[in-house]
Amino acid sequence: MSTETITPPAANGAVETKPARKERTGEVLASKMQKTIVVLVERRVPHAKFKKIVRVHKKFYVHDEKSEAKAGDRVLIRETRPLSKLKRWELVTILKH
Repeated sequence: MSTETITPPAANGAVETKPARKERTGEVLASKMQKTIVVLVERRVPHAKFKKIVRVHKKFYVHDEKSEAKAGDRVLIRETRPLSKLKRWELVTILKH
């Protein structure tokens, strides 16, 4: 067993900060649900074996409290606490209608 004393981070003057929440930009695919939109986010990543840049798509279910985003809009979304079985993101702003 070690005889070291463990001091909490706040005791040594360090300020505790929450980790930054992830943000993504994407295009709204559907807005037919109540307070929920489906956003397609595209990433460009190198292929594991061939190193060619390929496009990877992923759909996110996003909370839209005011139901202001419509299909085809470009939006900024942010990670949040789980809101339902699939929703873990919230709408920050609409970048382009």
